[in-house]
This record gives sequence, structure tokens and C-alpha cells, in this order.
Amino acid sequence: MDKKSEAEQSNPSQQSEIDPVCGMQVDVIEDTLSTDFDGKTFHFCSPKCFNKFDADPWFYASGSNQKIEKSSDHEQEYTCSMHPEIVQKGPGECPICGMALEPTSVSANDEPSHELIDFTRRFWLSIICSIPLLAITMGSLIGLPFRSWIGEPTVIYVEFVLATPVVLWAGIPLFKRGIKSIVTWNLNMWTLITLGVGAAYLYSIVATFLPSLFPESINSGSGHPQVYYEAAAVILALVFMGQVLELRARERTADAIRALLDLAPKTARRVLPNDMEYDAPLENILQGDRLRVRPGEAIPVDAKVVDGNSYVDESMITGEPITLAKSNGDSVTGGTINKNGTLIIEATNVGADTMLSKIVTMVSSAQRSKAPIQGLADTVASYFVPAVVGISILSFFIWLFVGPTPSFPYAIIAAVSVLIIACPCALGLATPMSIMTASGRGAQAGVLIKDATALELMSKIDTLIVDKTGTITEGKPSVTMIKILSPYHSEDRILQIAAAIEKGSEHPLAEAIVAAASARSLQLPSPQDFKAHTGRGVTALIEGKAYAVGNPTIFGLTDKITPEMQSEQKSLSSQGNTTFYISSSTKIIGLIAISDPIKSNAIEAIKQLHSLGIKVIMATGDNALTAKAVADKVGIDEFKAEALPEDKKKLVDQIRATGAKVAMAGDGVNDAPALASADVGLAMGTGADVAVESAGITLLQGDLTGIVRARKLAIASLRNIRQNLFLAFVYNTAGVPIAAGILYPFTGALLSPMLAALAMSLSSFCVVMNSLRLRRLKL
Repeated sequence: MDKKSEAEQSNPSQQSEIDPVCGMQVDVIEDTLSTDFDGKTFHFCSPKCFNKFDADPWFYASGSNQKIEKSSDHEQEYTCSMHPEIVQKGPGECPICGMALEPTSVSANDEPSHELIDFTRRFWLSIICSIPLLAITMGSLIGLPFRSWIGEPTVIYVEFVLATPVVLWAGIPLFKRGIKSIVTWNLNMWTLITLGVGAAYLYSIVATFLPSLFPESINSGSGHPQVYYEAAAVILALVFMGQVLELRARERTADAIRALLDLAPKTARRVLPNDMEYDAPLENILQGDRLRVRPGEAIPVDAKVVDGNSYVDESMITGEPITLAKSNGDSVTGGTINKNGTLIIEATNVGADTMLSKIVTMVSSAQRSKAPIQGLADTVASYFVPAVVGISILSFFIWLFVGPTPSFPYAIIAAVSVLIIACPCALGLATPMSIMTASGRGAQAGVLIKDATALELMSKIDTLIVDKTGTITEGKPSVTMIKILSPYHSEDRILQIAAAIEKGSEHPLAEAIVAAASARSLQLPSPQDFKAHTGRGVTALIEGKAYAVGNPTIFGLTDKITPEMQSEQKSLSSQGNTTFYISSSTKIIGLIAISDPIKSNAIEAIKQLHSLGIKVIMATGDNALTAKAVADKVGIDEFKAEALPEDKKKLVDQIRATGAKVAMAGDGVNDAPALASADVGLAMGTGADVAVESAGITLLQGDLTGIVRARKLAIASLRNIRQNLFLAFVYNTAGVPIAAGILYPFTGALLSPMLAALAMSLSSFCVVMNSLRLRRLKL
């Protein structure tokens, strides 16, 4: 008999159940965690599963948790802030620069950086040990001769005891990075720190314990050569100070993202099929769930309204404080605020698919991307580090052979100081810190930067091509006239046919036609064989007959357009109306005029774009008369009418061929090719997904003022990067010859390695502080 059978016989009452949360098998014994719900008892393998069930019993009891797609690998991805191309599962160190990898995504519940916590501990140990070291070595300058009080050579061993924990414990992460940089030959700031601190500490160790190896000429009165423990310890303390400041700055750059994430509530009120309600954790909400949103609450996920009426504050998306009416069938966005009525909504996008999550993903991705200007810094650093090592070695031998007696200490000081002051950490920070801060500031202003390249190129744009509908105009058109062109059709019948066909279209003008039919309470027949003819219109079978809305060329009816029709169309278009012919397969039956009001801020935005040195061209699928009317009203430089998607792309390519830097702004499917072809694509966040995906920058507010903000942000960011690079280069280029001893003939003193480390840290501090100024940028 096997052991299992014996156990069953000895305890025949024992049974096994499935944990409804994790799916594990649970042996039910006296101490097993369990609870009752809906007349059934559930058992759990751990308190964690019990608590999850208790927070949302219906979700697990109904098996809804099984609908969530399970991934075999839930590990967070990590990347390097300096080298975004490095991505791996789980934490680790960058194989190029050795820096600790950071998570690729941010959540509202993120804990502080583990590296920041670790480096803060190491920083404080370094400070605690470095202060007495400084007091011992420099106390005599302020009338406190600690060295003479302690006595030589005891004081040298005290210095050794104080410096060793800093070098051999606190400095380990930095040395690992430096060694890796040498092994992989990706020489960087850690290479210089490792060589500088290592040289100072190892030289001091030998001088402390094997003084006989040194010539008598360089021994101090104690019989030991001069040691540099304080330099090694203080250098590391200052490096950790710079690293902690940088890491804290990186934490602050995520504030804008966390602020966005906090817009979504942590729970949602689920409405069950039996109309019972309860608050469920947001992560348990599934597509299709019905949720109740009460007045004053944030809408938890992207959804459509299935019951109720209310006004919703969508300023998170639009930037406008105006609330929008929402009723049955309307879409609502997660994170927006329900103002005064109760809504029942049906979840359409949850988790990572919500607009809020996509915004966070875009901002996070932009913060990790590299601008082209970063290539200059990387190239300079790749030559700079070997050059500095060479200068350090050269300085050592020059001082060794021609320096004053004893020359060896002077040679060591010069070599170590050169390595430390030239550390290019400020150079490495110059671009990423500006990009990270600018991306966060942009997110607060409704300007989402997909990557750093788009941000840099936006500062160089001199030509902007904009779509009309939804960009210059409100994108909320309405039918202004229906002209009967066939004696066999009434206004209502023409509108009924057009609305029935346009039900299948996502074009904003199609919505206007459907809305007009709805206002007249017209019953719309179901269209069949619906087809969209890009740039020309749409066709469908209505009650068995073929009809078209748009250009009559679809059915080859160009010759059916009479002079009277052309005159009527011209008159309407000159007033800013967009006109559509309604035709059957054999004749033109009507003309519908639609007017789309110009956005209230469009004229001022065009003026600001002109003041920023940008030429504005409008490309639209509308006819020339309508396009001219709109262009003249808002002050646009040029326009191209009746532009098909391929025409817009050709226009972009033609202008770029002249050497101009072109940005394209649009919001529709027809704008996607031009958005992708432009130097910078600017997608209106209110538009189609394909437009957003094709663009480098997304403007949540969806109007021209967003383009003005993007331009100002780009200019300020590039100016900030150049300032950072200047600060980094000034410190490095000026510091190296001073550290090598070029001023010694005039001052009679060498730059201390400690002062070199302080100067190096100050350069990083200046770069970080300068970058953070972008947080206060007025857009």
C-alpha cells in the first residue's frame, strides 16, 4: 500500500479542494483558511489568497479571474537609463556602463529605488568615516592639530581603519562598474573613479605596511611615506553624493507619471447581473463588466455609457475645463471625473489598454530614449576617457622625473587628481536628465513625447502641415443645408440614405449626417456591402440599391454634375461649408452641406507658430473654396485642397526635399502616412489610434495650442541639453590641466584629489539642477 493510501485510511475525512484564487490544490484540515460565499465554502492555500478573495469574492467565485490572460513570465523588464537599448527581465547591471538597471514601467504604488536606498546607506557610511579623516589631515589648518595629538605613526593606522570600510564596502558597487567597463572596454566615468580611488588606496596601503619599499627621501618624519586614505574615502563620499542626488532627481521625474496614474481610482463599483453592487479592486475589472460611477467619482476604465446621464470633466485629456454631456452610447475615458449624475458604464478597455495606461507607457518610453545629440556626448566620452588615462599616466611620469623632491608623492597626486576631476559623469547625465524632465513636464501639459528624437527634431522644425478637420476646426460638424437635386427624392429621404450609409464610417462629418437624421427621428435602414473609398467617399447597398456619399466619380458620374450644381457647391464652399454629393448608381440625387466651426484658439495659435518661426500649410481633403475660406480666416500661409492620403504624404516629401524640416499634424486614418513620413508627426490624441501610433508626439488637447506647447518644450529642452553639455565640458576641459599641475609653477601647490572629486561632483550637481529647471517651464 502506498503512502497516499495509508494517509487516506488514517484520515478518511480529509479532502482536497481547489484554491479559487491561485488554482492550487488545498488539503482541507482543521486549520485551513476558508470562507463562505453565495452558499458555498471556499478554501485557500495562504492568507494572501484569502485576502484577495475577501476583497472581491464574486470575481473569484464566478471564475472570472480565469478570463485574465495568464503570462508564463510576469517579471518586470529593466533597462539602462544611459543605454535604453539594453533591456532584460529582472534587475541587474548594464553590460555597457555598469549602472543599475531601472524598471521600464512605473506604477502608482512603486517603492523607492532599491539602488537609491543602498547608495544612501553607503553615502552616509562614507560621510561618517570621511569627516574624522578630514579632521585628522586638515585639522591643523583651523588650529586643531589632531595628528600631533594622536601621534605618528598611530595616526596612519587610524586613517587606514577609517578609510577601509569606505573603500572595501561602500565603494564595491562603483568598483564593479569600473572593472566591468575595463573588461568590456566600454571606458566611462567608472573607469576613472576605479583607477583613481584604487591607485590612491593601494598606494597608501603599501606605504602603511611596507614603508621600506619606498626611498628614504619620500618618507615623513614618522618613517612612512605620505598616505592618501582621506582622498580615497572623500572621493567616494562625493561620488555617492552625486549619485544620490541623481537618483533622487530620477525619482522626481516620475512624479508626473504617478500623478497621472493616481487619476484612476483603486476600486470600481461592479454591478452584477442580479443588480447587486460592490467595490472591486481595479485590477479585477474585465472588459464587458458593468460599473456604476457616482457623482464626483473618477471613471475607473475606458468604457461606454449604457445607462444614465451626466456631465464629465475631461480636462485630463482635452486640457479644457468645460464638462461634456454623456448619455447612453457615449464613450468615457478612465481617469476623467463624473460630475453630477450617476452613470452605468460597460468597460471597453482595461488594464494596459486604457488611454491612461498608454499615456504612461509613452512618457516612460520617451524618458528612456536617446536624442541624436546624445550621440555627440557618447562619441566624445569614448575618446575622452582613454585620453584622460593617457594624460594621467603622462602626468605621473613627468612629475616623477622633473618634479620637486620628493617627486613620487607629487606624481601620485597629479595622476589621481587627473583621473578623478575628468570623470565624465556630468557628460553622461547632460542629455538623459533633460529628456526625462522635459517628458514629465510635457505630460503635465498634455504633450506626450514618444521618443527623444522627436523632441530634438521638433526644435528644428520650420514648416508645419496641418489637417483641417479636428485640428483647425472643432471636429464637431453639423449639417447646415440639404439641397434636393432629384425630383423623386425629399430632404428626409436624401438624409436618410446618407445617414444609413455613414453609420459605418468613423469620419467626423459622417457623425454629423447621422446626428442630423437622428434629430429628425428618421428610421435608418441597415446598409449592406459598406465600402470606404479613401479620399473619395463611401458606398453601400440601401434596400437593395447602390448609393454613394462623397465624390460622384465613385460611380463615374462626373458628367452628371450640371453648372447649377457646381454654382451651388461653390457658393456653399466659399462660406466654409464642406459639401457631399449623394448619388445612386445612375444619377446625383442631392447635396449636403456641413459646417465645422473653427476652434476658438486657432487664430491665436497660428500667430504664435509664426512668431516661433514656423510656416503653416493646411492640407485637407476638402475642396479648394472651403479650404481657402478656412485658411484666410485663421491666417494660414498656404493650403492644399482635395488632398488624398497619398497627396498629403507627397506634400511632406516634396517640402522635405527642399531641405525644410517638416512637422505634420493630424488626427485621422488618412493622416497616418504623412505623419510617419514627416520629420516629426504630431497626432491629436482625440483622433484615430493609427494616427497616434504613426506620430512621434501626441497632443492630448487636440488643437494647435498643443503644437505651440510642443515647440516651446522642444526649444527649451535642447537649450537645456546644450547648457548641460557646456557645463560638463567646461569642468572637464578646464579641470584636467589644473589637476595635472599646470598651475604649480605659479601657485606652488597641486590640486588635491579631494578637491578634484568635489569639482567632479559639483559638475554633476549643476547638470542635475539645471535639468530640473524644466519642471518649472511655462508652456
